[in-house]
Amino acid sequence: MRFDLITIFPEFFNGPLGHGIVRRAKEAGIVEILVQDLREFTKDRHRTVDDRPFGGGEGMVLKPEPLFEAVEKLLGHTVGDSSAPRRPESGTAILLMSAAGQLFTQETARRYAKMDRVIVICGRYEGVDERVAEHLATEEICVGDYVLSGGELPAAIVVDAVTRLLPGAVGNEASTQNESFSEEVASDDWLLAKREASSTRRPLLLDFPHYTRPAEYRGWQVPEVLIGGNHAEVAKWRRAQALAKTRRNRPELAPEIG
Repeated sequence: MRFDLITIFPEFFNGPLGHGIVRRAKEAGIVEILVQDLREFTKDRHRTVDDRPFGGGEGMVLKPEPLFEAVEKLLGHTVGDSSAPRRPESGTAILLMSAAGQLFTQETARRYAKMDRVIVICGRYEGVDERVAEHLATEEICVGDYVLSGGELPAAIVVDAVTRLLPGAVGNEASTQNESFSEEVASDDWLLAKREASSTRRPLLLDFPHYTRPAEYRGWQVPEVLIGGNHAEVAKWRRAQALAKTRRNRPELAPEIG
């Protein structure tokens, strides 16, 4: 799989993408990550990528010309114009990282993991010319209900979340299925019955608690069920704890179990 990251700060990604699973996936050839400097597509000596918005307002906005041309270079063809727009191939997504976008979720990451290529546009300043969102990007994506200085951190989040779902990226691939926001966590009999009895979506659960050695630390004990050797009871305890944590920390994920 290939990621193309378009940014005015190409050196930013030297750190976040140079460690752990993403680094190993790159070294193994599972994923290819290329960073494109947006300023290479400017035509003035100041390498200007932004301008003041029509209608006034605070701050600057990224211009459409360099972004369209950067994406077209990566695609190897024009995306057309209003009279003859051309969308990318079905296996390619063009993402605009934006606080005004749709929320990035684990399901979104799973969908991207099935693609051949993801091009990520990192927004900056007060935003991006709306024609980029409407006619260049295939999706506008937000990583949370807060505002960051730019799209570089969100882009790194997307790359990490998607890469770890690719076959071979994680040593124990089952670990990417049995964790927060995974469907497998939510698959106990009670929830299955609830889902079959209604038309609501499958609830998403947070991960269950994890403990390691020592079994006692500063007076806090590891739950006895985890060291008793009864795998069925461990599985039952984990499901119950995942339900409890979801009700406590993120009740909106599964309102039907509130």
